[in-house]
Amino acid sequence: MIRLNFVRTLRYSPSSWHRRRAIGAGAPSCVGRRCAHSMDDMLKRTVAPMPTYETRDKSPPPAEASSLEFMRFYGGLERPQKLELLDKLSAQCGVDHRGVSELAAKLLEAQQRDLGTVLQVEDRLRYSLTPRYKLLLSHISRVEGGVKFLVDLRADVLEIISSQACDSPHIRDLNGALKSLLSEWFSAGLLQLERITWQSPCETLQKISQYEAVHPVRNWTDIKRRVGPYRRCYAFTHSAMPGEPLVVLHVALTEEISDNIQSIVREFSSLDAEEDIKKINAAVFYSISSTQAGLQGVELGNFLIKKVVRELQGEFPHLTQFSSLSPIPGFTGWLLGLLKGARGGGLLTGPEWEEVAAVAAAPGPEGLRKLLSDGEWVRSERLAGALRPALMRLCAWYLYGEKRRGYAINPVANFHLQNGAVLWRLNWQADTSARGITASCGMMVNYRYFLEETTANSASYLGSKVIATSDQVQNLVSQFQKMSKL
Repeated sequence: MIRLNFVRTLRYSPSSWHRRRAIGAGAPSCVGRRCAHSMDDMLKRTVAPMPTYETRDKSPPPAEASSLEFMRFYGGLERPQKLELLDKLSAQCGVDHRGVSELAAKLLEAQQRDLGTVLQVEDRLRYSLTPRYKLLLSHISRVEGGVKFLVDLRADVLEIISSQACDSPHIRDLNGALKSLLSEWFSAGLLQLERITWQSPCETLQKISQYEAVHPVRNWTDIKRRVGPYRRCYAFTHSAMPGEPLVVLHVALTEEISDNIQSIVREFSSLDAEEDIKKINAAVFYSISSTQAGLQGVELGNFLIKKVVRELQGEFPHLTQFSSLSPIPGFTGWLLGLLKGARGGGLLTGPEWEEVAAVAAAPGPEGLRKLLSDGEWVRSERLAGALRPALMRLCAWYLYGEKRRGYAINPVANFHLQNGAVLWRLNWQADTSARGITASCGMMVNYRYFLEETTANSASYLGSKVIATSDQVQNLVSQFQKMSKL
């Protein structure tokens, strides 16, 4: 399966407000007005004024102690106080809006003058749009543990936004500034690709196990197999966060492109087996997990896949088949929502409804909805066989036809299609675990990477919103359009 975060599936889980303190103990506790007063005082000490335009390159940086003080103070706060501090930081230490307005007016006046004058005013305006807190964030990144602190800080900001604990536009601006800085610091050129093996540090293996949330690692023997023969595990790391995998990719080396996850995570070769190169014809990316909630939206997963493809081609020059085996999070929820609505009766054909009625406690959409909700339908071969055509075409449409702003609504699909993959094959009973049945009625999908076509496919999807599909998927979509009435 492929998970994004970025996608959560690229996995971006909200970080807990009660996580272990990044900087440790020693920060002052505070409540009520006294806390607000101490926050104001702390911000005055730690957030330096913006240097003037003329002295922007000459002003000495603030003392390292200011950054450390802010980190200690923030680390000692509970959730409500963190929210209050971030609100104050973003609102009181942001952009000088009055100065921006004055420079914008000057820029309009300067249009009648020479180009040099116009460019100089534009540069002044650009500088004035820098929020004051950006200086603090930049200086925090230079102290030990500072980058990790800012990654966790953005995770808190994202949680504030997603939970709607605060609807301040200043908080959203702070999130944008943090994302911009982190995107620079975690660009592909600054990341190191590391292959995880059984000889990797125990702490690294433990983290890899903990981060694997979709196909949980059962024990040490399990993780040993996942980094053993016919398997590869890679991670991006960064020098500013030593010992912390940022995004992890698991790969199965197989004879053919896998159509089910059971054959990958439950059926293993011997731990001491020698790899037979003749049996390695395909590389299947079955799990990708972003480990840092604060890096959501920072492109890491797509770069990791491309880097791993080059790495595998170096190891196996004959290897040409690259594909994901991905989950379809959200499909069952989408389908249950349709069954609950007025149009639920148009999802299946007459004969298909008759098959459902023969075993369902309640007739029609409500009966099917109950069957799919409890997952018991998979125990009946007759019912599963009857539902297969309908569920396959509905799932194909969900991946292909359900859109948000013209792009695939499913986050995993959107991730791979942006990368230039082809929506290649929908697989029945590909994940028979309870989680797989609950999330996608047991189905999974292969996104196939034809290396010579990925650039064109990516441009077509991002520019024209065209999804590249195989004949199998297109046939299922056509069946949906012909047989389902939505």
